[in-house]
Amino acid sequence: MGIMDKLKKNSKIKSAAIMSESSVFKNQEMVTTSIPLVNIALSGALTGGITAGLTTLAGPSKHFKTNFALFMAAAYLAKYDDAALIFYDCEYGSPQSYFDKFGIDMSRVFHTPILDIEEMKNDISNQLDGISKSDKVIIVIDSIGNMASKKETEDAMEGKSVTDMTRAKQLKSLFRIVTPHLKLKQIPLIAINHTYQTQEMYSKAVVSGGTGIYYSSDNIWIIGRQQNKTGTEVTGYNFVINIEKSRFVREKAKLPVEVSWENGIDKYSGLLEIASAGNFIHKGKKGKAIGYSHMNYETGEVDESAVYYARETKNDQFWKPVLENPAFANFVFQQFSVDGEQMVDFSDIVEGVDDIDFVKIEEETDDD
Repeated sequence: MGIMDKLKKNSKIKSAAIMSESSVFKNQEMVTTSIPLVNIALSGALTGGITAGLTTLAGPSKHFKTNFALFMAAAYLAKYDDAALIFYDCEYGSPQSYFDKFGIDMSRVFHTPILDIEEMKNDISNQLDGISKSDKVIIVIDSIGNMASKKETEDAMEGKSVTDMTRAKQLKSLFRIVTPHLKLKQIPLIAINHTYQTQEMYSKAVVSGGTGIYYSSDNIWIIGRQQNKTGTEVTGYNFVINIEKSRFVREKAKLPVEVSWENGIDKYSGLLEIASAGNFIHKGKKGKAIGYSHMNYETGEVDESAVYYARETKNDQFWKPVLENPAFANFVFQQFSVDGEQMVDFSDIVEGVDDIDFVKIEEETDDD
């Protein structure tokens, strides 16, 4: 008997295995969404997407956090007909219209109202313990940032105004408990978080909850936004995903997702900038405005037979030859994946993003 066979025989852990054969690392499932930029932000690849583990969406109010979470959950439910969404809710700010907008069947949503962190920790522990790896489940928490601790609630009922020193501990305990289950049972969990402002001379936004959620997260998006205007009228926003932490994507990458009042999420958000930087699309002139043409990546030859305004590129016909080009998929991977070799400084491509005060994550208390 070889040493590896002996180790396997001696282990009492059911999922223990030779690493090259381990189910924890092999056959990791990935759910691709319909928006390439979201796939890039989640995995560093055009055809990547949602993976098991914790994804944290942080940002101020009205920054599309819940919509991003439900969009991902909808993609998961669409891939697996027997999947369910567990929606932990302490804000009660997500009406049925939010779910309807993304085509989520409410009969597949297990809604769990939560009063405090301890109640959620107990419930999610029971749920994860009863779920097997063959079950298809995605979890959304809305939101960590607005969830009180049991002590905070009890102090309020007793008329006490003392500082709650237990909240960060309870959150850290929560994510210590759930993280192994998420990975071993292939469960994605999306946690929405809030921010608060520091009292420094130059105030900055800080993600609430201490470092427990930071250490456990596979992905942390910090979301800023820019107004889109037609003249003086605001017609929508660019919600800019700042990659604060990722096990898959190059950190500090900034990726804009355009949302308009009229058309909703632009499926091809951000791709013009990426494709232009990679010489797959030529950025030139169309009359007095900017125009875009297809470009041969290998020869540099520009197709001058058709030049499009930016608004004319928002369709499948324009993007199909680019997205089906393996060289473009490779460029995206090299540009954004932690395993790639960055070719372009993309921070200069997303115009105005550096002016956004992105959130930083700090300790909420030193009493860990």
